[in-house]
Amino acid sequence: MKPELTIWAVTAAEQLTNLSENPLLQRNANEFTFNVHLLHDTLWVIVKWRNKDRAAFRTAYSPDGLKVKQLTKSDDGAQVNLSSTIGEFDVDITFPDAQKTVLHYTVTFKASNNLYIPFWPKDVLMLGNKGTQVPAGDVHIRQRGIRTGVVYAAFKQPAEGSLLYFQNLTALNDYCKLTETSVSETVGGEWPEFGFSLPLTKEKPMPAGKKLTIADAFVSFSTKTPKDQFEIARQYLDHLAAIYLLLPRPDTKYQDYPDFIKRAIHDLEHNKGCWCQHSGCSYLNAYVCDYTTPPEIMVQLAVLLPVWDYMDWSGEKLPFSNQLYDNLRTFYSDELKTIKRWLPAAEDQLDESEEQKVPNTMDSWYLHHPLLNLGRMALKGDNVGKELFLNSVDFAIKVAHHFHYKWPVFYDMQSLETLKEETQPGMGGEKDVAGVYAQVMLLAYDITGKKRFLEEAEKAAQSLVQFGFDIFYQANNTTFSAKAMLRLYKETKKQQYLDLCYLHIANLFKNMAIWECNYGYGVNFPMFFGLFPLNDAPYLAVYEEQESFASMHELLVLAEGTDFLPSARLLLAEYVKYMIHRAVYYFPPMLPREMLAGETKTGEIDPKLWIALEDIYDGWEKAGAVGQEVYGAGLCFGIVPRHYIRIPGQPFMIYMDYPTGNKIVKNNTITINVLGSKELTCRVCIINTYDGNLPKISIVAGNEQDQQQLDKLSAKKLPNEFEIHGEQTIIIKWND
Repeated sequence: MKPELTIWAVTAAEQLTNLSENPLLQRNANEFTFNVHLLHDTLWVIVKWRNKDRAAFRTAYSPDGLKVKQLTKSDDGAQVNLSSTIGEFDVDITFPDAQKTVLHYTVTFKASNNLYIPFWPKDVLMLGNKGTQVPAGDVHIRQRGIRTGVVYAAFKQPAEGSLLYFQNLTALNDYCKLTETSVSETVGGEWPEFGFSLPLTKEKPMPAGKKLTIADAFVSFSTKTPKDQFEIARQYLDHLAAIYLLLPRPDTKYQDYPDFIKRAIHDLEHNKGCWCQHSGCSYLNAYVCDYTTPPEIMVQLAVLLPVWDYMDWSGEKLPFSNQLYDNLRTFYSDELKTIKRWLPAAEDQLDESEEQKVPNTMDSWYLHHPLLNLGRMALKGDNVGKELFLNSVDFAIKVAHHFHYKWPVFYDMQSLETLKEETQPGMGGEKDVAGVYAQVMLLAYDITGKKRFLEEAEKAAQSLVQFGFDIFYQANNTTFSAKAMLRLYKETKKQQYLDLCYLHIANLFKNMAIWECNYGYGVNFPMFFGLFPLNDAPYLAVYEEQESFASMHELLVLAEGTDFLPSARLLLAEYVKYMIHRAVYYFPPMLPREMLAGETKTGEIDPKLWIALEDIYDGWEKAGAVGQEVYGAGLCFGIVPRHYIRIPGQPFMIYMDYPTGNKIVKNNTITINVLGSKELTCRVCIINTYDGNLPKISIVAGNEQDQQQLDKLSAKKLPNEFEIHGEQTIIIKWND
């Protein structure tokens, strides 16, 4: 069967069949050959795998034809200046990594007239060798919404090879500002024609005489075709990390979370819109001023556990935590022998306005998420958590067996009848719930020591193999699942579980936005490395990000001592760093009033309240249209204990924006194991917690490069701010 192609691809394929033997530029890199050719309307970069199958990359394009005005070759590529009736192009073609095969091309354009763009062809076309049919292949990942602008594609055997195409959407900001367009859904397509199309203009044209970047593409190549979902996941992470190291990345800055948490504590404790009353008990609302929805146990525990982490770290007592804790038993059903999502005494208030707002209706992940937190409480030695967890865990097992470890979206808790089987027709149910269930079973195993729970965890994990490279349902659940798979690998030494861990991690990174939006309202909210809550969600969401962030910490700590994939270590640590940098902008006081939605789906927005908004979009939509999310209030409580290190008796704290592992305090030193990758850097700050002078403090880094440069990197923004590489041990010393 012949591939389906646009007329532009058919024309291009015909032109590319018989190329001249004199390219403008030729470059060999590992087992690849790159040739640059000008063919009438397009400047092409032609890549050949082992002198066999080819791919063509469209750089400059003009329907009326192009002429080379100037060609400048250099050691790492070439710059080509071209003219046409519609304007002038500059194309910069480089090969920026000597070790890995990566192509980078940037295209800038200056229009001769104000131009509307009603169509723009994709810029990648897969080809056979001269005179041969296009080999079969698959597109495994393409951009969805405003996520990273990637296409990950591979030949099918007997042809061999794969590539990750990455369009640096950050470079498109000026174009989007001037034309009032979005980069959403601009990178995609089907084999053999895919890649990036310039956002189409409707209201405003591309202005004449303004030099704009209209493409900035990185392409990582491999001669190997991944043979299964696990190789697809590992290769995707390796490709992505290789490109990420070459990207221009936005700066981060120190955010004063100890100050933010004081504001969050005050507002959470004292603002009446955060609370509701039932039968003399106080419960957190899901959203500010949402008094129509009954209390949910997930909401209470999603805030209580981070608050406990903070109280353990700080030594403070927060009275409102007792209100949450004292009411946990009210969510237990003696009839069903399990906790319920909705407060049983208030289920009759459910208005059925949404599918899940019906008595006894359970959204599959909502049973397991509270069990995770109750299990954590039990491991801390808490008797209420242990009681509720152990009294509910057999119901969770009954449900798992009933659905054969393949959970639907909604089911009836009494009859176990499926109420909604799939998220969308043909997409299956909540696939990553099997991994969350495995994590619940591992907690039960840790609490009781009973092997039956470990066996349940393994059965659930093995059921995940059936889903392929599309396992992501909800971000925090996928991260919990990755952690469960790594734990099972360490427990059993079975390679399949480590493979499943990487599969979950890869699913997380295909649902991120590795670009910075600086058009429209986007100038007020850093988006770089944002994680989307659901596969089809059009916005970033605070609750899923905060819980994913916390689980990534635990995942990296759990990975210590294993031969964990370096690309996964690198990407996970970078997500953490950027999440801390931008998370404070979920709080309405950090945003201009005009950026906040006038109406919300649930509850109300108080612009002065330090309770995070649920939803942040790209630059052309206002934030908070879903609501102000009380169950996302764990944000600061989750960040502070993980990134601020307190030393008893000392007038300072140590802040690091990479995850850290083991910490040893001895005499006047602290030894800290910094996680992440040695190829990238993180921030270390010494934070004065008193009014007086700090003692004399020195940092000794295990990395030789850091030892040489540390003094030069100090005092960047704060008086005691340093930059060090990841994946090393540092020693901080002070004098009394």
